[in-house]
Amino acid sequence: MDSRYSRQVRFAPLGEEGQRRIRAARVAIVGCGALGTVQAEALARAGLGTLRLIDRDFVEWSNLQRQFLFDEADAAEALPKAVAAARRLAKVNSEVAVEPMVADLTPANAAELLEDIDLILDGTDNFETRYLINDFAVRGNIPWIYGAAVGSYGLKLAIVPGRTACFRCVYPDPPRGVQPTCETAGVLGPVTATIAALQAADALRILAAGRDSFTARLTTVDVWSGEIRQLDPPARDPDCGCCAHRDFVHLDGARRAPISLCGRNAVQIHERARPIDLGSLARQLSALAPVRANEFALRVTLDLYELTVFPDGRAIIKGTTDVGLARSLYARYVGA
Repeated sequence: MDSRYSRQVRFAPLGEEGQRRIRAARVAIVGCGALGTVQAEALARAGLGTLRLIDRDFVEWSNLQRQFLFDEADAAEALPKAVAAARRLAKVNSEVAVEPMVADLTPANAAELLEDIDLILDGTDNFETRYLINDFAVRGNIPWIYGAAVGSYGLKLAIVPGRTACFRCVYPDPPRGVQPTCETAGVLGPVTATIAALQAADALRILAAGRDSFTARLTTVDVWSGEIRQLDPPARDPDCGCCAHRDFVHLDGARRAPISLCGRNAVQIHERARPIDLGSLARQLSALAPVRANEFALRVTLDLYELTVFPDGRAIIKGTTDVGLARSLYARYVGA
């Protein structure tokens, strides 16, 4: 076995056979932010075979406090996170096949983006996407690992279809009322790194030793108080619409409604059915305001709002959480 992974191979529960399984594995990370970047680097350094990075967003200065793999040049250039992370990982371990996907995971593209994947890691910031991942994973019998963090608190849970409760067993409905976000409550880099490391550890164990090798306990961590808790595995709901009745409601439909982005004072629009020529759009908008554009995205500030438009027609409108206003701005400047 290559000396690069010798210290990992010497860990008896993993061993040479476990390393071979890791090397042959294909993992998707949905969301390449505070959780996803740590997950990606841990798995790349462990010698994963293929790592697919799926992220809709671009690097901003506020990301640098907790989102590994990115630097100031990435933020200055406003690179898509998936692209910036892939470039960094190519220097970390050139043996790993890294596939950056600048895309928003939706019911329409889930099968394409998650094709031939052995395990999914959650690096997202909203329940809608997690329900979609859960539906896809349960339908395809693919293990996935949920994680979340805000303030100094975080949690993770491995979900193994057929063995454990699924996400909808644990959360039949999204939490009600106003929830804390990274913008309102802040977030510490150590808690996102801790949760992501625990998710990566579960991923390595599943890949190397099999899905029956561990008990999927719910782990919670507060890095400020120092409290760490391991809770018994949530019970499977015998009447769960997803894993019991196999009603995959979150995979229904061809496109996603506009959503307000967690802690961003922004709305994502993803309703256009055809790709956009960013060069042509840049020429049109340059008459109104300075435009920054590359092959990955176009950005322009118009009045109080910043529009970032992607080649697949998706856009992030920053400066409002009003979906109606965001729709109007998209139609005005990009097209109906």
